[in-house]
Amino acid sequence: MSRRILVIDDEPGIRQALGQLLEYEGFEVKVASNGTEGIAVYDTFRPQLVFLDVKMAGLDGLEVLKRLRQADPHATVVMISGHATIQTAVEATQLGAYDILEKPLDTDRVIVLLRNAFATRQLSEENARLRETIESRYEIVGRSFGIRALLERIEKVAATPARVLITGENGTGKELVARAIHRGSLRARKPFVEVNCAAIPGELIESELFGHMKGSFTGAIADRAGKFEQADGGTLFLDEIGDMSPGAQAKVLRVLQDGVVTRIGGNKPVQVDVRVLAATNKELEQEIAEGRFREDLYYRLNVVPITVPPLRERREDIPLLVVHFLQQFAARDGLPARGVTDEALRRLAELDWPGNVRELRNTMERLVILASAATIQVSDVDRLVGRRATEPAGLGSLLDCATFEEFKMAAERAFLLAKLRTFDWNVSETARALDMPRSNLYKKIERYALTRESAPA
Repeated sequence: MSRRILVIDDEPGIRQALGQLLEYEGFEVKVASNGTEGIAVYDTFRPQLVFLDVKMAGLDGLEVLKRLRQADPHATVVMISGHATIQTAVEATQLGAYDILEKPLDTDRVIVLLRNAFATRQLSEENARLRETIESRYEIVGRSFGIRALLERIEKVAATPARVLITGENGTGKELVARAIHRGSLRARKPFVEVNCAAIPGELIESELFGHMKGSFTGAIADRAGKFEQADGGTLFLDEIGDMSPGAQAKVLRVLQDGVVTRIGGNKPVQVDVRVLAATNKELEQEIAEGRFREDLYYRLNVVPITVPPLRERREDIPLLVVHFLQQFAARDGLPARGVTDEALRRLAELDWPGNVRELRNTMERLVILASAATIQVSDVDRLVGRRATEPAGLGSLLDCATFEEFKMAAERAFLLAKLRTFDWNVSETARALDMPRSNLYKKIERYALTRESAPA
Protein backbone atom coordinates (compact mmCIF):
# COMPACT_ATOMS: atom_id res chain seq x y z
CA MET A 1 0.00 0.00 0.00
CA SER A 2 1.39 3.41 -0.95
CA ARG A 3 2.33 5.82 1.81
CA ARG A 4 1.23 9.36 1.06
CA ILE A 5 2.97 12.56 2.16
CA LEU A 6 1.95 16.19 1.57
CA VAL A 7 4.52 19.02 1.60
CA ILE A 8 3.15 22.53 2.24
CA ASP A 9 5.83 25.22 1.84
CA ASP A 10 6.02 28.56 0.01
CA GLU A 11 9.68 28.02 -0.98
CA PRO A 12 9.99 26.18 -4.34
CA GLY A 13 13.46 24.91 -3.45
CA ILE A 14 12.19 23.23 -0.25
CA ARG A 15 9.22 21.67 -2.07
CA GLN A 16 11.45 20.30 -4.81
CA ALA A 17 14.27 19.00 -2.57
CA LEU A 18 11.97 17.43 0.01
CA GLY A 19 9.70 16.00 -2.69
CA GLN A 20 12.61 14.32 -4.47
CA LEU A 21 13.94 12.83 -1.21
CA LEU A 22 10.55 11.43 -0.27
CA GLU A 23 9.88 9.97 -3.72
CA TYR A 24 13.33 8.35 -3.68
CA GLU A 25 12.37 6.72 -0.36
CA GLY A 26 9.27 5.25 -1.97
CA PHE A 27 6.57 7.69 -0.84
CA GLU A 28 3.75 9.13 -2.95
CA VAL A 29 4.16 12.89 -2.67
CA LYS A 30 2.06 15.95 -3.41
CA VAL A 31 3.09 19.57 -2.79
CA ALA A 32 1.26 22.84 -2.11
CA SER A 33 2.69 26.36 -2.18
CA ASN A 34 0.44 27.94 0.48
CA GLY A 35 -1.86 27.05 3.36
CA THR A 36 -5.17 27.41 1.50
CA GLU A 37 -3.97 25.11 -1.28
CA GLY A 38 -2.54 22.69 1.24
CA ILE A 39 -5.87 22.32 3.07
CA ALA A 40 -7.67 21.65 -0.22
CA VAL A 41 -5.08 19.04 -1.28
CA TYR A 42 -5.28 17.37 2.15
CA ASP A 43 -9.04 16.88 1.81
CA THR A 44 -8.68 14.96 -1.48
CA PHE A 45 -5.24 13.34 -1.06
CA ARG A 46 -5.68 12.22 2.59
CA PRO A 47 -1.96 11.88 3.31
CA GLN A 48 -0.60 9.88 6.22
CA LEU A 49 1.93 12.64 7.02
CA VAL A 50 2.30 16.37 6.30
CA PHE A 51 5.41 18.54 6.24
CA LEU A 52 4.19 22.07 6.96
CA ASP A 53 6.16 25.34 6.87
CA VAL A 54 5.62 27.60 9.86
CA LYS A 55 6.03 30.98 8.13
CA MET A 56 4.02 31.45 4.93
CA ALA A 57 2.17 34.32 3.28
CA GLY A 58 -1.56 34.30 3.89
CA LEU A 59 -2.42 31.47 6.29
CA ASP A 60 0.63 30.73 8.41
CA GLY A 61 1.63 27.20 9.36
CA LEU A 62 0.18 27.27 12.85
CA GLU A 63 -3.24 28.29 11.57
CA VAL A 64 -3.08 25.58 8.88
CA LEU A 65 -2.07 23.04 11.55
CA LYS A 66 -5.03 24.07 13.67
CA ARG A 67 -7.46 23.65 10.77
CA LEU A 68 -6.00 20.31 9.69
CA ARG A 69 -6.26 18.91 13.20
CA GLN A 70 -9.84 20.18 13.52
CA ALA A 71 -10.78 18.44 10.26
CA ASP A 72 -8.79 15.28 11.09
CA PRO A 73 -7.79 14.77 14.75
CA HIS A 74 -5.50 11.93 13.65
CA ALA A 75 -3.49 14.08 11.20
CA THR A 76 0.28 13.60 11.62
CA VAL A 77 1.94 16.97 10.95
CA VAL A 78 5.65 17.83 11.08
CA MET A 79 6.39 21.56 11.23
CA ILE A 80 9.46 22.96 9.40
CA SER A 81 10.90 26.40 10.12
CA GLY A 82 13.96 28.47 9.29
CA HIS A 83 13.91 30.19 12.68
CA ALA A 84 11.96 28.08 15.14
CA THR A 85 11.68 29.44 18.67
CA ILE A 86 10.76 27.70 21.89
CA GLN A 87 7.47 29.54 21.86
CA THR A 88 6.71 28.33 18.33
CA ALA A 89 7.62 24.75 19.26
CA VAL A 90 5.40 24.85 22.35
CA GLU A 91 2.47 26.32 20.43
CA ALA A 92 2.85 23.79 17.62
CA THR A 93 2.97 20.92 20.12
CA GLN A 94 -0.13 22.22 21.89
CA LEU A 95 -1.93 22.29 18.53
CA GLY A 96 -1.01 18.64 17.94
CA ALA A 97 2.16 18.74 15.81
CA TYR A 98 4.09 15.47 15.77
CA ASP A 99 7.53 17.19 15.62
CA ILE A 100 9.31 20.34 14.41
CA LEU A 101 12.37 20.47 12.12
CA GLU A 102 14.69 23.37 11.45
CA LYS A 103 15.86 24.51 8.01
CA PRO A 104 18.08 23.57 6.30
CA LEU A 105 16.65 20.09 6.62
CA ASP A 106 19.04 17.28 7.53
CA THR A 107 18.40 14.27 5.27
CA ASP A 108 19.29 11.67 7.89
CA ARG A 109 17.03 13.25 10.48
CA VAL A 110 14.14 13.43 8.00
CA ILE A 111 14.50 9.71 7.24
CA VAL A 112 14.64 8.77 10.94
CA LEU A 113 11.59 10.96 11.64
CA LEU A 114 9.69 9.28 8.80
CA ARG A 115 10.50 5.84 10.14
CA ASN A 116 9.37 6.79 13.67
CA ALA A 117 6.25 8.64 12.52
CA PHE A 118 4.98 5.77 10.36
CA ALA A 119 5.81 3.23 13.07
CA THR A 120 3.81 5.30 15.56
CA ARG A 121 0.91 5.64 13.12
CA GLN A 122 0.93 1.91 12.41
CA LEU A 123 0.87 1.15 16.13
CA SER A 124 -2.01 3.58 16.62
CA GLU A 125 -3.99 1.95 13.79
CA GLU A 126 -3.31 -1.52 15.18
CA ASN A 127 -4.50 -0.37 18.62
CA ALA A 128 -7.66 1.04 17.04
CA ARG A 129 -8.31 -2.28 15.25
CA LEU A 130 -7.67 -4.15 18.49
CA ARG A 131 -10.14 -1.93 20.35
CA GLU A 132 -12.73 -2.56 17.64
CA THR A 133 -12.13 -6.32 17.91
CA ILE A 134 -12.45 -6.24 21.68
CA GLU A 135 -15.59 -4.09 21.56
CA SER A 136 -17.08 -6.45 18.98
CA ARG A 137 -16.33 -9.42 21.24
CA TYR A 138 -18.17 -7.77 24.12
CA GLU A 139 -21.03 -6.28 22.11
CA ILE A 140 -24.58 -7.00 23.27
CA VAL A 141 -26.43 -8.14 20.15
CA GLY A 142 -30.20 -8.17 19.76
CA ARG A 143 -33.33 -6.23 18.91
CA SER A 144 -35.87 -8.07 21.05
CA PHE A 145 -37.87 -6.18 23.62
CA GLY A 146 -35.90 -7.82 26.43
CA ILE A 147 -32.56 -6.67 24.99
CA ARG A 148 -33.84 -3.16 24.24
CA ALA A 149 -35.04 -2.87 27.83
CA LEU A 150 -31.68 -4.21 29.06
CA LEU A 151 -29.69 -1.69 26.99
CA GLU A 152 -31.94 1.14 28.17
CA ARG A 153 -31.29 0.24 31.80
CA ILE A 154 -27.54 -0.07 31.18
CA GLU A 155 -27.50 3.40 29.62
CA LYS A 156 -29.35 4.88 32.59
CA VAL A 157 -27.18 3.30 35.28
CA ALA A 158 -23.79 3.54 33.54
CA ALA A 159 -23.39 7.29 34.01
CA THR A 160 -24.08 7.01 37.75
CA PRO A 161 -21.78 5.71 40.50
CA ALA A 162 -24.43 3.21 41.66
CA ARG A 163 -23.53 -0.40 42.38
CA VAL A 164 -25.29 -2.94 40.19
CA LEU A 165 -26.24 -6.58 40.82
CA ILE A 166 -26.51 -8.48 37.53
CA THR A 167 -28.48 -11.71 37.63
CA GLY A 168 -29.23 -14.32 35.00
CA GLU A 169 -28.61 -17.90 33.97
CA ASN A 170 -25.20 -19.21 32.98
CA GLY A 171 -24.16 -18.08 29.51
CA THR A 172 -26.62 -15.19 29.17
CA GLY A 173 -23.91 -12.52 29.03
CA LYS A 174 -23.65 -11.03 32.51
CA GLU A 175 -20.01 -10.09 31.89
CA LEU A 176 -21.05 -8.23 28.72
CA VAL A 177 -23.48 -6.17 30.79
CA ALA A 178 -20.76 -5.32 33.32
CA ARG A 179 -18.37 -4.25 30.56
CA ALA A 180 -21.08 -2.17 28.87
CA ILE A 181 -21.75 -0.36 32.16
CA HIS A 182 -18.02 0.33 32.55
CA ARG A 183 -17.68 1.59 28.94
CA GLY A 184 -20.57 3.99 29.43
CA SER A 185 -19.31 5.33 32.76
CA LEU A 186 -16.99 8.18 33.68
CA ARG A 187 -14.48 5.48 34.65
CA ALA A 188 -14.23 4.09 31.11
CA ARG A 189 -10.55 5.07 30.72
CA LYS A 190 -9.65 3.44 34.04
CA PRO A 191 -9.17 -0.29 34.68
CA PHE A 192 -11.92 -2.88 34.40
CA VAL A 193 -10.85 -5.72 36.70
CA GLU A 194 -12.74 -9.02 36.81
CA VAL A 195 -12.72 -11.61 39.58
CA ASN A 196 -14.48 -14.97 39.16
CA CYS A 197 -15.33 -15.81 42.76
CA ALA A 198 -16.30 -19.38 41.85
CA ALA A 199 -12.95 -20.14 40.19
CA ILE A 200 -10.72 -19.11 43.11
CA PRO A 201 -10.34 -21.47 46.10
CA GLY A 202 -11.85 -20.12 49.33
CA GLU A 203 -8.47 -19.92 51.07
CA LEU A 204 -7.08 -17.69 48.28
CA ILE A 205 -10.01 -15.37 47.54
CA GLU A 206 -9.07 -12.85 50.24
CA SER A 207 -5.50 -12.62 48.97
CA GLU A 208 -6.83 -12.19 45.43
CA LEU A 209 -9.18 -9.38 46.43
CA PHE A 210 -7.19 -7.52 49.07
CA GLY A 211 -3.56 -8.44 48.32
CA HIS A 212 -0.92 -9.64 50.75
CA MET A 213 2.47 -8.80 52.19
CA LYS A 214 5.59 -10.89 51.71
CA GLY A 215 5.75 -13.73 54.23
CA SER A 216 2.14 -13.34 55.40
CA PHE A 217 1.46 -17.00 54.48
CA THR A 218 3.19 -19.90 52.80
CA GLY A 219 3.82 -19.00 49.18
CA ALA A 220 3.66 -15.22 49.71
CA ILE A 221 7.14 -14.58 48.31
CA ALA A 222 6.53 -10.88 47.51
CA ASP A 223 4.16 -8.02 48.27
CA ARG A 224 1.15 -8.16 45.98
CA ALA A 225 -1.66 -5.70 45.33
CA GLY A 226 -5.17 -7.17 45.34
CA LYS A 227 -7.90 -6.64 42.80
CA PHE A 228 -9.40 -3.72 44.73
CA GLU A 229 -6.12 -1.81 44.48
CA GLN A 230 -5.67 -2.79 40.83
CA ALA A 231 -9.14 -1.42 40.04
CA ASP A 232 -8.55 1.90 41.82
CA GLY A 233 -10.32 4.64 39.89
CA GLY A 234 -12.10 2.07 37.74
CA THR A 235 -14.54 -0.82 38.03
CA LEU A 236 -14.27 -4.13 39.88
CA PHE A 237 -16.54 -6.89 38.55
CA LEU A 238 -17.22 -9.64 41.08
CA ASP A 239 -18.58 -12.50 38.96
CA GLU A 240 -20.40 -15.39 40.64
CA ILE A 241 -20.43 -13.52 43.92
CA GLY A 242 -22.90 -16.06 45.32
CA ASP A 243 -19.93 -18.45 45.64
CA MET A 244 -17.80 -16.10 47.73
CA SER A 245 -16.71 -17.39 51.15
CA PRO A 246 -18.35 -15.87 54.27
CA GLY A 247 -15.02 -14.42 55.46
CA ALA A 248 -14.43 -12.65 52.15
CA GLN A 249 -18.02 -11.39 52.15
CA ALA A 250 -17.44 -9.65 55.48
CA LYS A 251 -14.27 -7.97 54.24
CA VAL A 252 -15.89 -6.86 50.98
CA LEU A 253 -18.70 -5.31 52.99
CA ARG A 254 -16.16 -3.31 55.02
CA VAL A 255 -14.46 -2.08 51.86
CA LEU A 256 -17.80 -0.95 50.45
CA GLN A 257 -18.55 0.88 53.68
CA ASP A 258 -15.16 2.49 54.33
CA GLY A 259 -13.43 2.62 50.94
CA VAL A 260 -10.17 1.19 52.34
CA VAL A 261 -8.42 -2.17 52.04
CA THR A 262 -5.71 -3.74 54.16
CA ARG A 263 -3.50 -6.40 52.65
CA ILE A 264 -3.20 -9.74 54.39
CA GLY A 265 -0.28 -9.49 56.81
CA GLY A 266 -0.24 -5.71 56.54
CA ASN A 267 -1.34 -2.98 58.91
CA LYS A 268 -1.48 0.01 56.58
CA PRO A 269 -4.95 0.77 55.18
CA VAL A 270 -5.02 1.76 51.50
CA GLN A 271 -7.70 4.14 50.25
CA VAL A 272 -9.41 2.90 47.07
CA ASP A 273 -11.99 4.45 44.76
CA VAL A 274 -13.71 1.52 43.09
CA ARG A 275 -17.13 1.00 41.57
CA VAL A 276 -18.26 -2.55 42.29
CA LEU A 277 -20.47 -4.51 39.90
CA ALA A 278 -21.51 -8.01 40.93
CA ALA A 279 -23.12 -10.91 39.10
CA THR A 280 -24.61 -14.26 40.05
CA ASN A 281 -26.74 -17.05 38.64
CA LYS A 282 -27.98 -17.94 42.13
CA GLU A 283 -31.07 -16.76 43.95
CA LEU A 284 -29.34 -14.68 46.62
CA GLU A 285 -32.53 -14.31 48.65
CA GLN A 286 -32.57 -18.10 49.02
CA GLU A 287 -28.85 -18.10 49.82
CA ILE A 288 -29.52 -15.52 52.56
CA ALA A 289 -32.37 -17.60 53.99
CA GLU A 290 -30.08 -20.62 54.16
CA GLY A 291 -27.27 -18.66 55.81
CA ARG A 292 -24.79 -18.76 52.92
CA PHE A 293 -24.87 -15.08 51.95
CA ARG A 294 -24.85 -11.93 54.06
CA GLU A 295 -28.05 -9.93 53.87
CA ASP A 296 -26.25 -6.63 54.55
CA LEU A 297 -23.83 -7.27 51.66
CA TYR A 298 -26.75 -8.11 49.40
CA TYR A 299 -28.38 -4.75 50.03
CA ARG A 300 -25.05 -2.96 49.52
CA LEU A 301 -24.60 -4.58 46.13
CA ASN A 302 -28.20 -4.59 44.91
CA VAL A 303 -28.63 -0.83 44.50
CA VAL A 304 -29.71 -1.27 40.88
CA PRO A 305 -30.75 -4.81 39.85
CA ILE A 306 -30.36 -5.91 36.23
CA THR A 307 -31.61 -9.26 34.97
CA VAL A 308 -30.24 -10.64 31.70
CA PRO A 309 -32.94 -12.58 29.80
CA PRO A 310 -32.20 -16.18 28.75
CA LEU A 311 -31.99 -16.95 25.06
CA ARG A 312 -35.28 -18.88 25.06
CA GLU A 313 -37.06 -15.60 25.89
CA ARG A 314 -35.53 -13.76 22.95
CA ARG A 315 -35.41 -16.30 20.14
CA GLU A 316 -35.90 -13.54 17.56
CA ASP A 317 -32.31 -12.45 18.36
CA ILE A 318 -30.78 -15.82 17.39
CA PRO A 319 -30.33 -15.00 13.65
CA LEU A 320 -28.59 -11.72 14.58
CA LEU A 321 -26.33 -13.54 17.01
CA VAL A 322 -25.48 -16.21 14.42
CA VAL A 323 -24.37 -13.58 11.88
CA HIS A 324 -22.46 -11.70 14.58
CA PHE A 325 -20.53 -14.80 15.61
CA LEU A 326 -19.74 -15.71 11.99
CA GLN A 327 -18.28 -12.22 11.48
CA GLN A 328 -16.29 -12.53 14.70
CA PHE A 329 -14.74 -15.83 13.68
CA ALA A 330 -13.91 -14.48 10.21
CA ALA A 331 -12.16 -11.41 11.67
CA ARG A 332 -10.27 -13.59 14.16
CA ASP A 333 -9.06 -16.02 11.49
CA GLY A 334 -8.52 -13.46 8.73
CA LEU A 335 -10.99 -15.25 6.43
CA PRO A 336 -14.20 -14.27 4.60
CA ALA A 337 -17.29 -14.69 6.75
CA ARG A 338 -19.22 -17.94 6.26
CA GLY A 339 -22.71 -17.68 4.85
CA VAL A 340 -25.74 -19.36 6.38
CA THR A 341 -29.01 -20.30 4.66
CA ASP A 342 -32.40 -19.07 5.84
CA GLU A 343 -33.42 -22.67 6.57
CA ALA A 344 -30.37 -23.14 8.79
CA LEU A 345 -31.15 -19.91 10.63
CA ARG A 346 -34.70 -21.03 11.24
CA ARG A 347 -33.54 -24.41 12.53
CA LEU A 348 -31.07 -22.76 14.91
CA ALA A 349 -33.83 -20.46 16.18
CA GLU A 350 -36.06 -23.47 16.87
CA LEU A 351 -33.52 -25.35 18.97
CA ASP A 352 -33.37 -25.31 22.73
CA TRP A 353 -30.29 -23.53 24.14
CA PRO A 354 -29.96 -24.35 27.86
CA GLY A 355 -26.43 -22.90 27.78
CA ASN A 356 -27.82 -19.68 26.32
CA VAL A 357 -25.66 -17.35 24.19
CA ARG A 358 -22.42 -19.05 25.24
CA GLU A 359 -23.69 -22.39 23.95
CA LEU A 360 -24.87 -20.80 20.70
CA ARG A 361 -21.45 -19.22 20.16
CA ASN A 362 -19.64 -22.51 20.74
CA THR A 363 -22.04 -24.26 18.39
CA MET A 364 -21.44 -21.70 15.63
CA GLU A 365 -17.69 -22.17 15.99
CA ARG A 366 -18.20 -25.93 15.57
CA LEU A 367 -20.29 -25.32 12.44
CA VAL A 368 -17.68 -22.95 10.98
CA ILE A 369 -14.97 -25.59 11.44
CA LEU A 370 -16.89 -28.69 10.37
CA ALA A 371 -19.56 -27.56 7.88
CA SER A 372 -19.01 -29.18 4.48
CA ALA A 373 -19.53 -26.07 2.31
CA ALA A 374 -18.77 -22.35 2.42
CA THR A 375 -22.41 -21.67 3.34
CA ILE A 376 -23.81 -23.40 6.42
CA GLN A 377 -26.81 -25.55 5.44
CA VAL A 378 -29.70 -26.89 7.51
CA SER A 379 -28.21 -30.37 6.98
CA ASP A 380 -25.05 -29.15 8.75
CA VAL A 381 -27.13 -28.03 11.71
CA ASP A 382 -28.96 -31.36 11.88
CA ARG A 383 -25.71 -33.33 11.54
CA LEU A 384 -23.42 -31.31 13.82
CA VAL A 385 -25.67 -29.82 16.50
CA GLY A 386 -27.35 -33.13 17.20
CA ARG A 387 -30.38 -31.81 19.10
CA ARG A 388 -34.01 -31.27 18.23
CA ALA A 389 -36.23 -28.50 19.45
CA THR A 390 -37.71 -29.28 22.81
CA GLU A 391 -41.38 -29.73 23.49
CA PRO A 392 -43.14 -26.40 24.18
CA ALA A 393 -42.66 -25.37 27.80
CA GLY A 394 -45.34 -26.74 30.07
CA LEU A 395 -47.03 -29.02 27.50
CA GLY A 396 -46.56 -32.14 29.60
CA SER A 397 -48.31 -30.65 32.62
CA LEU A 398 -51.11 -29.28 30.40
CA LEU A 399 -51.81 -32.76 29.11
CA ASP A 400 -52.19 -33.93 32.71
CA CYS A 401 -55.22 -31.68 33.24
CA ALA A 402 -58.34 -33.64 34.22
CA THR A 403 -60.95 -31.50 32.43
CA PHE A 404 -61.07 -29.32 29.34
CA GLU A 405 -61.84 -26.25 31.47
CA GLU A 406 -58.81 -26.94 33.64
CA PHE A 407 -56.70 -27.33 30.49
CA LYS A 408 -57.90 -23.97 29.09
CA MET A 409 -57.08 -22.15 32.32
CA ALA A 410 -53.64 -23.75 32.61
CA ALA A 411 -52.88 -22.98 28.96
CA GLU A 412 -53.96 -19.34 29.30
CA ARG A 413 -51.88 -18.94 32.46
CA ALA A 414 -48.77 -20.40 30.77
CA PHE A 415 -49.30 -18.26 27.66
CA LEU A 416 -49.70 -15.00 29.59
CA LEU A 417 -46.72 -15.76 31.83
CA ALA A 418 -44.51 -16.42 28.78
CA LYS A 419 -45.59 -13.17 27.11
CA LEU A 420 -45.06 -11.12 30.26
CA ARG A 421 -41.56 -12.53 30.56
CA THR A 422 -40.88 -11.75 26.89
CA PHE A 423 -41.70 -8.09 27.53
CA ASP A 424 -39.85 -7.96 30.86
CA TRP A 425 -43.15 -7.65 32.73
CA ASN A 426 -44.07 -4.41 31.00
CA VAL A 427 -47.87 -4.76 31.14
CA SER A 428 -48.56 -2.00 28.58
CA GLU A 429 -46.21 -3.53 25.99
CA THR A 430 -47.58 -7.02 26.65
CA ALA A 431 -51.19 -5.89 26.33
CA ARG A 432 -50.39 -4.05 23.09
CA ALA A 433 -48.71 -7.15 21.64
CA LEU A 434 -51.67 -9.33 22.63
CA ASP A 435 -54.19 -6.78 21.31
CA MET A 436 -55.84 -6.89 24.73
CA PRO A 437 -57.06 -4.00 26.89
CA ARG A 438 -54.57 -3.35 29.66
CA SER A 439 -57.30 -3.56 32.32
CA ASN A 440 -58.17 -7.08 31.12
CA LEU A 441 -54.55 -8.14 31.36
CA TYR A 442 -54.31 -6.79 34.91
CA LYS A 443 -57.42 -8.80 35.85
CA LYS A 444 -55.93 -11.99 34.41
CA ILE A 445 -52.62 -11.36 36.23
CA GLU A 446 -54.59 -11.06 39.47
CA ARG A 447 -56.80 -14.06 38.63
CA TYR A 448 -53.84 -16.38 38.02
CA ALA A 449 -51.64 -14.79 40.75
CA LEU A 450 -48.87 -14.18 38.21
CA THR A 451 -45.61 -12.75 39.56
CA ARG A 452 -42.06 -12.45 38.29
CA GLU A 453 -41.19 -15.47 40.45
CA SER A 454 -43.97 -17.64 39.00
CA ALA A 455 -42.77 -21.05 37.94
CA PRO A 456 -43.76 -22.23 34.47
CA ALA A 457 -47.24 -23.68 34.44
